[in-house]
Amino acid sequence: MKKLYLLTLALGIVFNLIAQETSDAAIEKNVIKVNTISIIVGTGSIFYERQINDLNSVQMGVAYLSYSIKGTKFTGLILTPEYRFYPKSNAIDGIYLAPYLRFQRYSIDDDGDGGNYTSLGGGAVFGKQWITKSGFAMDLFFGGTYSKGDVSVNSAGEEYDVTQFEGFRPRVGFAIGIAF
Repeated sequence: MKKLYLLTLALGIVFNLIAQETSDAAIEKNVIKVNTISIIVGTGSIFYERQINDLNSVQMGVAYLSYSIKGTKFTGLILTPEYRFYPKSNAIDGIYLAPYLRFQRYSIDDDGDGGNYTSLGGGAVFGKQWITKSGFAMDLFFGGTYSKGDVSVNSAGEEYDVTQFEGFRPRVGFAIGIAF
């Protein structure tokens, strides 16, 4: 996990240098992005962000997870609505603080036995988004998330360890995309 944080920090520094062509105020109102870091942990996630005024935007993240722990496979959907506050009056381009909610629903498969896991949680991230004059978008964020959920199993007596998905966890991402 430490290597992941260092990689994310290094990417942010490199892309900060690349984004020197960033304009003073973004004229775009929409951004579509893909989180490159989530791919490492078996999750594909895409975000759509929409500016609502000079200081604020809203974002919806949709992700698909495919993850195995000790022979048990989790697959499912993650929805993350987010509200972003940009203190420098330049929504979608700059430093932001973002509280969010997270809904997760996974199917559990353990050699024919299985069930479902559903959780609700939330958290906050601090980040910086750059939008170049050409519309290329980069979004680097750090924060935390807390979630708690329920497991329903199809087989009597089966128990699943879902601690990988519950409690407090860090949230780190580096998304790239296009603003329009």
